[in-house]
Amino acid sequence: MSANANLYARCSAGFDQDATLLELPDGSVRSYGDAERESARVANALLGLGLTAGDRVAVIAEKSPALLWLYLGCLRAGLVYQPLNTAYSERELAFFIGNAGARLVVLDPALAPKVEAACASASPAPRRLTLTADGGGELPALWADAAPAFATAMATDDTVAALLYSSGTTGTPKGIPITHGNLYSNAVALREAWGFAREDVLLHALPFYHVHGLFITLHPALLAGMRLRFHARFEASAVIAALPGATLFAGVPTYYTRLLAAPDFGRDACRTVRLFISGSAPLLESTFHEFTARAGQTILERYGMTETGINTSNPLHGERRPGSVGLPLPGTEVRVVDEQGRALPAGEIGEIEVRGPNVFRGYWQLPEQTASAFSVDGFFHTGDQGVLGTDGYLSIVGRSKDMIISGGLNIYPKEIESELDELPGVVESAVFGVPHADFGEAVVAAVIADASFDEGAALARLRSRLAGFKLPKRIVSVAELPRNTMGKVQKSRLREAYATLLDAGARG
Repeated sequence: MSANANLYARCSAGFDQDATLLELPDGSVRSYGDAERESARVANALLGLGLTAGDRVAVIAEKSPALLWLYLGCLRAGLVYQPLNTAYSERELAFFIGNAGARLVVLDPALAPKVEAACASASPAPRRLTLTADGGGELPALWADAAPAFATAMATDDTVAALLYSSGTTGTPKGIPITHGNLYSNAVALREAWGFAREDVLLHALPFYHVHGLFITLHPALLAGMRLRFHARFEASAVIAALPGATLFAGVPTYYTRLLAAPDFGRDACRTVRLFISGSAPLLESTFHEFTARAGQTILERYGMTETGINTSNPLHGERRPGSVGLPLPGTEVRVVDEQGRALPAGEIGEIEVRGPNVFRGYWQLPEQTASAFSVDGFFHTGDQGVLGTDGYLSIVGRSKDMIISGGLNIYPKEIESELDELPGVVESAVFGVPHADFGEAVVAAVIADASFDEGAALARLRSRLAGFKLPKRIVSVAELPRNTMGKVQKSRLREAYATLLDAGARG
């Protein structure tokens, strides 16, 4: 019989049962032995409910050690873990639970009204069990009496481990099955790329409903056998207090801007940290440079997707380039292609495609969309527009859906946003297209800016720096930009909000 490709089996092979896995804010700790025993109890309890390998377990609960035991127990039992954001609406939850055909829904009891309503339309209705943030609830009561030993289920590289969903910012969300092989290959590559080692301490403040916190940081940490300084959520003051003694921190760009906004954040807080990692949304170059000045550290930015895990990363040793997401990880192929799928030379903008063991196999129950998502030679169409440098560094200039076509000319928002972000008074910008009677689409920008910002003066300065067809027809000031739960600007919402902005005379 071939070796077990179950992710838990591969990670746990190197566990030191006595070593600390979790350091909690209250000073208590949990060991790798605790993870082994508690995940075994979970696996036994779940199978005791009548679940079988391949069944989906939807989870809508707050981050806690018990939630980690639940995730590991699902892996061990061969079940498919389906993490869902606690902020989802009843309508969204109904779609995700129903589309996945979840057999069990694990929920925080505070969410019971909307979860119960969401499950009402599912057929057959899944069983519901509660899990509280302090480790209580109906499900922990079941696993408390279960046996603390379990033979981890056999899996192949193609066995599905988790089912996630696209954000759904445009169109209906798509289910994204991620296999044990996808997760393991990416974990190995990231452990090596970022130098994760047993002596490291990762300050973990990311949520568990997203790949960033659940897969990208957790799995290489488990492979390395290191400690997690485990926080239920990101709070700038708590993170600053917890940074001394930590060696690694990973976050979304919003985390870094909030750290920089705290007056007590600086080099002293970061004195033991060897690496800060950013992802899930573009990092502003201004944030990159300000962080370097304040913290004495250079943020490492990387690029990934739910469908692929991490594809590229700025190097651990070498130049971490602002505005770039770095070099392809070992084992991952990255290319930039034109509209006919032909590879483009360095320096030319096109769609980014990726291929490797980290890439998912296809969308959940959507064979036609799966077929259209891959090239004939197996590369996944990311939908991201990018450019490769002659030295292999990848830069992302925007999403395909965000590309603006005005008067037959392609316009990439990132280029205009970079110019806007340099203007006096501008904190952040987002560029998008709106309907235009003459050109089809026209460029509009939304900016977060201080009181000194003047639209006319900004346009005059941009006019000297951009081709005329790229010049925004309007620049509107906003208090904040609409974002999803991981900090990505939702340009679809901006397009909707300003769809009629240029209707009056289609000026420009």
